[in-house]
Amino acid sequence: MLIDTASPEPLVFLLDVDNTLLDNDRFAADLGAELERNFGAAERERYWAIYAQLRSELGYADYLDTLQRFRSGLDNHPALLSMSGFLLDYPFEQRLFPGVPETIAYLRTLGRPVILSDGDVVFQPRKIRRAGLWQALAGDVLIYLHKQLMLDAMQQRYPAARYVMVDDKPDLLAAMKRQLGARLTTVWVQQGHYAAAAADQPIEPAPDLAIPHICALQQRKLEDFAPGAAHAASA
Repeated sequence: MLIDTASPEPLVFLLDVDNTLLDNDRFAADLGAELERNFGAAERERYWAIYAQLRSELGYADYLDTLQRFRSGLDNHPALLSMSGFLLDYPFEQRLFPGVPETIAYLRTLGRPVILSDGDVVFQPRKIRRAGLWQALAGDVLIYLHKQLMLDAMQQRYPAARYVMVDDKPDLLAAMKRQLGARLTTVWVQQGHYAAAAADQPIEPAPDLAIPHICALQQRKLEDFAPGAAHAASA
């Protein structure tokens, strides 16, 4: 959706997807269980090894390309073709964190909510649509390979006086803060394994605000997102 650059928004909320709006860790656990059920534990581990290698090379998760490479040696396995259906038809609407629709509706009273996600060009949009998020955001969805490197493009699409980035990865929030400075308020959602891994790591600059889960945003007022007003205390 192209935005009229002559009419910037006062405030745009940029919302991450995985482990921010939906429980991607639960999806990964279900995928692992499906792989083990169909192919055994050793092949499940081989899938995740390919996934990790691809993630290191690309810098983002690519479940479909991982599956494409995983098929090596399994072309005649009766369960192989069913895995595409598992991925593309996975019920992501059941993995939304509690209160997500209400939180999006609340943020809309304060500014314009927009999804800003990393991911591939097929599976990530599919996930967002399956979860009902594409419709909830009225198509205001951006998906880049590395969103922290695409802030100029983001601002062209959604010009605003100020931005709020909501994400489970504090290092990514810091990278974006270094670029946008006081125009960006960073909100660390402490959900999922990335947030847990970063809990004891020093992050500079630290998130402006830390919350335990996404629906805690409903307890925040507009002034909580103003420059200088936010603080890294849990809600």
